[in-house]
Amino acid sequence: VQLQASGGGSVQAGGSLSLSCAASGRTFSVNRMAWFRQAPGKEREFVAFIGSESTTYYEDSVEGRFTISRNNAKNTVYLQMNSLKPEDTAVYLCAADRRSGVYGFTRPNFYEYWGQGTQVTVSS
Repeated sequence: VQLQASGGGSVQAGGSLSLSCAASGRTFSVNRMAWFRQAPGKEREFVAFIGSESTTYYEDSVEGRFTISRNNAKNTVYLQMNSLKPEDTAVYLCAADRRSGVYGFTRPNFYEYWGQGTQVTVSS
């Protein structure tokens, strides 16, 4: 499975951005998908999760501002980011895995496939 992320860019605080991540290859094997982010000098951080039946979970700091969704027909996962803050600045990475369920869903090592990342910069 290959993941190709797009979207991102630079925006002022309070603005919005939308990310997409398209999967190709053996996409029928993918169940869970997620977005993580990594700021310079920091560890990779969980942002949002969506299961095969569209169950969603969010990191506390983005709850209510970010929305994750998926279109299984297009093998694509989305992340709509509203009310962006400077602390949201990071490289955002999409991830996918064949496992079902939610065990370990916030941990990067529970995802087998990763996209290349896309930069999101929020200025104050």
